[in-house]
Amino acid sequence: MLRLALLSLVVALFLLLYLSFRYGLLAWWDNQSRKRRLNSGKSGRWSPQTWMRLSKPHQHVFDLLLALGWRMKTRGFVMISAIMGLLGIVAGVLVFQSFRSVVTLVLLLGSFPYLLLRMSLINRQMATRLEFLPAVELFYQSYLVTGCRHIRVALQRTVEERRLPGEVQAVFEQLYRNLSVKEDDEGSLRRFSLSFGNVWADYFGSILKVALEEGNNVSDNLKELVSDMRKAQMANQIERHRLLEIRMANFAPVLFLALFMGVNFRLNPEGSYTYYVIDAGGRGMLLNAVVLLFGSLMMGLYLSRRK
Repeated sequence: MLRLALLSLVVALFLLLYLSFRYGLLAWWDNQSRKRRLNSGKSGRWSPQTWMRLSKPHQHVFDLLLALGWRMKTRGFVMISAIMGLLGIVAGVLVFQSFRSVVTLVLLLGSFPYLLLRMSLINRQMATRLEFLPAVELFYQSYLVTGCRHIRVALQRTVEERRLPGEVQAVFEQLYRNLSVKEDDEGSLRRFSLSFGNVWADYFGSILKVALEEGNNVSDNLKELVSDMRKAQMANQIERHRLLEIRMANFAPVLFLALFMGVNFRLNPEGSYTYYVIDAGGRGMLLNAVVLLFGSLMMGLYLSRRK
């Protein structure tokens, strides 16, 4: 009964904190929006450079969400990260009962949504890495057939033929939809390059940008790009194998920890429960292991981005 009462109290406190944070944030946002509308004609207190620095993380998360096709808004993503941070505070106070544990869990759980977002993007990049060359070749053929005049028409033809693999087809459809509906061509091309995550996608995006802004004939540039990609096809396969090796190395410690815990609980259930759950030293050791595993995943993400 005591555990049930404590659990009910924790749930009630969490809901209260969530509602307070949510409605407090909404009230603050409405107040700031009202002030911005009233002071729209006045000079702001912050310089444009300051606003640009503050908007960079927002734009970064916004690009990642759109590149993956997630329907979540940036504000909702930030709110989920904040809620995970609050869960870290509750878990640190109730389970570990130390300031270090609270800070550690806040950092781990608060950054977990961003880690999940990055891992999802890397999975897409790995799935589309070897299929990017056939996609560019098909687009180049469509561009030649349409008379080398309109990029959007060639992109429409490429999408409507539906000869691209699943993931690549979705990325090209998203690019065509954004270029047809939205006015931010640069942002659409940036998110397109981010979906593939390789230097060839950056070159391809730069070629499309020049064609959209200046209306130049880029058939020679596309032909040169296809030729260079064919020459580097073996290097792309080696790079993809290295990415797979990095992913395997990232998740190997998790499997070893699960195997170690499973063997201990199998051989000595009571002693393992007493040490890993009841004893504060055992809980601290598990927290340190989780921190090391999280650091291993972050290092894997960093190496994947460099590759």
